[in-house]
This record gives sequence, structure tokens and C-alpha cells, in this order.
Amino acid sequence: MTNPDSLTDEMWQAILNNDASYDGQFFYAVKTTGIFCRPSCQSKPPKKENVRVFQHADHAVTGKFRPCKRCKPTGRRLPDEEWVAIVTAFIDKHYTEALTPETLADISHGSPYHLHRTFKRIKGMTPVAYIQNQRIEKAKELLRSTDKAVADIGISVGLHNTPYFVTLFKKKTGHTPTSYRQFKNQTPVEVLPRGKQP
Repeated sequence: MTNPDSLTDEMWQAILNNDASYDGQFFYAVKTTGIFCRPSCQSKPPKKENVRVFQHADHAVTGKFRPCKRCKPTGRRLPDEEWVAIVTAFIDKHYTEALTPETLADISHGSPYHLHRTFKRIKGMTPVAYIQNQRIEKAKELLRSTDKAVADIGISVGLHNTPYFVTLFKKKTGHTPTSYRQFKNQTPVEVLPRGKQP
């Protein structure tokens, strides 16, 4: 392994096989999650094109990657706040995709139960509730700024089942998407209290 900063076939096989005999020889980071690991990490293997390798853990930290909570490549535990920040950033970027607790646990190298509990303690809501909030906020923005059909807006924020989208939207905002759009697009004159109109 002459150039430790380029991924060789040998390194890639070590990552795929969770080969502990390579621990200490290199560390690998995953660009999409911002996390770095030991070769022996038991987390789900990343896509090869998203992997960067480093000779030392310090190099990965300098490269703005955070240590995996599962394999602890620096020998220290990643603080819960940082772990939740990684998951939050991932949700913010991928909220339109099908995100399950298992998916989030995989990308953050933890267990769904521990992630659910830790996320709720730090953010005051579960990961699922946070995803729903992101989707509804984006839907509100699209309802105000576009003429897209309600079903299309639901799809564009990751809620492909229109009745579910309408129900969730009403639960979170008190309005259906259609009534929200009408209410938000009224002129100031129309929303003035009775008797105050010019």
C-alpha cells in the first residue's frame, strides 16, 4: 500500500470484509455521511465512489470527518450532540428520499433504538417527526411560491401518498394544502378584521 491516500483494491476488500488485520494501517471516510471508520467497522459498506482513505485518524479529522460512533476510530466516543448533528444534516439534504430509522442508523453507524432515543433527547423530537417537519415546511414554501398541484408537491417533498400528505399537512398546520394556499395567497385587505376594511 504505497499511497495511503488512494483507495486500492486491497483496502476496498478489507473494508468489505471488515478485516481487523488492517486496523491501524488506514482509516476510511464516507463523503456522503461525513463519518470515518476503521477497516473492521461492522457498519453497512459504503459505495466505493464515496470513500476516501487516510493514513491516520487525525488526517480524517482535519479533513472535516467525524469519528464513527460504532467503531470509535480515535479511541474516543463521538459526543451525542455531534452524532445527532450528522443525522440532522443528512436529513436536511435527503428529506425527499425514503428515510427509515434503519436507514438513518446505517448512515450514522448506530442502532435505530439508540438513535431514536438520543435524537429525541437532543432535538426534542424523534428523527421521524423531524423528517415530517422538514417535508411540511418545504411543502408550505412550494404552496406559497408555485402553482404545482397538491399531489405533485407531496411527491416533490417525499410524500408520495396524496391522502397521507393532506392528512399530515392538516395535522401539522391546521389547514389542508389547498386551504393553506388560499389563505396565504389572500391580499392584506381580505384578511383584515371585519369593520377595518377600507
